Amino acid sequence: MKTAVIPQIRVEPELRADLDAALLPGETLTEFVESSVRRAVEFRRVQRDFAARCDASLAAYERTGISIPSDVVLSKLEAKVAARVKQLRK
Repeated sequence: MKTAVIPQIRVEPELRADLDAALLPGETLTEFVESSVRRAVEFRRVQRDFAARCDASLAAYERTGISIPSDVVLSKLEAKVAARVKQLRK
């Protein structure tokens, strides 16, 4: 597959200096930019998917009037957090 080029952008000298200072040893500016763009694209995809699930959930509630009580949702979230904390402490 052929690669595509991301357009060049102009930045203030201070930002460029900060960017150069943020590079890891051996890391190139190109690698940093590519990594940053990939993370930003993934973040936006996750945001978009989350919003779509929220919209679908709201539509289902408006259609049926059935919802999950907040205490049930919170207890499930607390259980997930506790399980993750336990996993990280191993």
